[in-house]
Amino acid sequence: MKNSILLLSLLVVGCTGTSTSDKKGSNSSTTYKIITQEGGKTLGYSPTSGVEILSIDDLKFKDLNRNGKLDKYEDWRLPAAERAKDLAAQLSIEEIAGLMLYSAHQAIPAAESGFGSSTYNGKPFSQSGAAASDLTDAQRKFLVEDNLRHVLITSVQSPAVAAEWNNNVQALCEGIGHGIPANNSSDPRHGAVANTEYNAGAGGQISLWPGQLGLAASFDPELVREFGDIASREYRALGIATALSPQIDLATEPRWSRVNGTFGEDPALATDMARAYCDGFQSSDDNNGGWGLHSVNAMIKHWPGGGPEEGGRDAHFDYGKYAVYPGEGFQTALRPFVEGAFKLAGGTEMAASVMPYYTISYGQNGGSDINRGNSYNKYLITDLLRQQYGFDGVVCTDWMITADVTGVSKFEGKCWGAENLSVAQRHYEILKAGVDQFGGNNEKAPVLEAYQMWTNEFGADSARKRFEQSAVRLLVNIFRTGLFENPYLDPEESQLTVGNVKYMRAGYEAQLKSIVMLKNRSNVLPLKSKDLKVYIPQRYVKGVPDWWGNTPADKTDYPVSLDIVKKYYQVTDSPEEADFAIVFIESPNGGTGYSDEDVAAGGNGYVPISLQYGPYTATAARDTSLAGGDPFEDFTNRTYKDKSFTSHNTTDAELVKSTNELMNNKPVILSVKCYKPCVLSEVEPYANAIVIDFETQAQAVLDIISGKAEPTGLLPMQFPADMLTVETQFEDIPRDMTPYTDSEGHAYDFAYGMNWKGVINDARVKKYK
Repeated sequence: MKNSILLLSLLVVGCTGTSTSDKKGSNSSTTYKIITQEGGKTLGYSPTSGVEILSIDDLKFKDLNRNGKLDKYEDWRLPAAERAKDLAAQLSIEEIAGLMLYSAHQAIPAAESGFGSSTYNGKPFSQSGAAASDLTDAQRKFLVEDNLRHVLITSVQSPAVAAEWNNNVQALCEGIGHGIPANNSSDPRHGAVANTEYNAGAGGQISLWPGQLGLAASFDPELVREFGDIASREYRALGIATALSPQIDLATEPRWSRVNGTFGEDPALATDMARAYCDGFQSSDDNNGGWGLHSVNAMIKHWPGGGPEEGGRDAHFDYGKYAVYPGEGFQTALRPFVEGAFKLAGGTEMAASVMPYYTISYGQNGGSDINRGNSYNKYLITDLLRQQYGFDGVVCTDWMITADVTGVSKFEGKCWGAENLSVAQRHYEILKAGVDQFGGNNEKAPVLEAYQMWTNEFGADSARKRFEQSAVRLLVNIFRTGLFENPYLDPEESQLTVGNVKYMRAGYEAQLKSIVMLKNRSNVLPLKSKDLKVYIPQRYVKGVPDWWGNTPADKTDYPVSLDIVKKYYQVTDSPEEADFAIVFIESPNGGTGYSDEDVAAGGNGYVPISLQYGPYTATAARDTSLAGGDPFEDFTNRTYKDKSFTSHNTTDAELVKSTNELMNNKPVILSVKCYKPCVLSEVEPYANAIVIDFETQAQAVLDIISGKAEPTGLLPMQFPADMLTVETQFEDIPRDMTPYTDSEGHAYDFAYGMNWKGVINDARVKKYK
């Protein structure tokens, strides 16, 4: 290395193979500079950040800590781990505490009320005069005062606005302390609809793919790898370098509300899909499939498998806190992690990060008599994940597991098993378990309190070593995605990249491959002629409260756009005139498994979750629940035996039957949008053909019905014969139900599907079934 160091503030001149350009977004206040150099990394920096450029051996480096010399962490020639160790040793405990934070959900621009809301100079966005890409008051606080560097992004106004917001964030971070860039992240955002907390960024201008269960229905890992490759390029164009995905829980409990986010129930299929997804997101073609400019860190979830929820109740709520293992299937749930995401085919080798689920994995505590949420469980995190399976990447809690909770059915904190501890004590116990990061926590104060607790118990040297250990893991993910060199984006390029025609076409082709045809009596499909007249009945939708207690109004409307249908057929509102009907419904919405009304009536609150449309009484449910015990309950038996529930959309089954009667023996085609397995005995007899989709666009369904595309999808899970087989299956065991057999004699089993020739029996079926 040469002794002389040249400081370049704004312009690089007189250097062979190097060029500098000024960049500015169309609406952004941030101007940034780009330095390209032959044989070296492209550098991006903001002139307002105070960062200067070092010239060493005719190569350029960013002096991020502004000390006039090249530190190891600033040297892009060194391995990411070596750089991370150097920087971690320089950081104060306050800075490390900030790295350990992962923000609450951030919309761009922020909502004015409710979920994801914030202000701009104390005012809601519409009254503030702020640009959509400006930082909110909360964002400035947690970036500057709390040193937070991991931001969870939900909806964005446009790709260009997202890029401009990213540039504003990165310029601010670059000028603080050691210049650590923000590692922005996203929950899955490539679905057609955003309908809950963990996919709040979905839809909008981005390529649209089937839901993850739909990707599984393709039985094609290469398709999933292609999705990951395209999605990672779109993510990076939005300023996103970490994906809070894939969700690789085995969907062994069919009533669970998050089945639609999984790769289904089969361990072999889910393992291959998990590997392909992570390879697609993390591998970059600019570095021979290793870490590079298109790489996005994959955060696999949810260790050690969130699927076996007792009774199907979800652990976002107190009533669903327990995962149970009646079939001793704990090891099976680990396969997508240890055989898939930890054994990648590409050069990145292993998924970057792991997120444990909220659940208390009941009895899986290494012999301890303490049952707490997975992130509090040292046996699961340190003994099993880190030591036995060799994972030394980032472990990040699911969101808000250190926050307080005040009731069984409240959407609040999720500190299961640690309700009696203070917020700081919860942070401390999680750190002792081996976790690195706290999801949904914007403030460093409780992390600093936890540091002091560690110091008091184990000494200052031990506390410093433990915090540096997590800092290294967190920093490695930022270094190897290239953010320290250039975190800036060209908004115009981002606008052109995200949702471009090529990517949209690929997503749509995947939607077509995800659709499963279950029934085709007398080969009624395809219906190709545009001269055919179709009757589309309106669908009644009952308003059901969401997680935040908001209840939409009941409505009756067409379930699809008739303008889209008219591109395929003539549309009539008269069943008598129609040649055939298409009935669009959804899988049964069988509730959450808990009822405040039951509590008010003197019950324990627990009710069955139903997978059928009509009334269901749980006569075969357990007399005594496998798990129980809660600070808000004076009992331990969470049984719902002999209680009843009727699905919120029971009218869907009535719609199918009434349409069949109105059509008077003319064909009825049934289209079911599926979020989980369902009992189809109430509707199948009244349909001549059945196609199901896993959160695709209506146009894709119509392309199948009209014969523009042939169905190739296969069921990634069993469809049960009845609720008796659902009730008697084990929550932790895959493929242990009796599948429904239809009027044609076909069993709706795992890997079942039809094409125009009949039941599919190709290489995919032979490999996985």
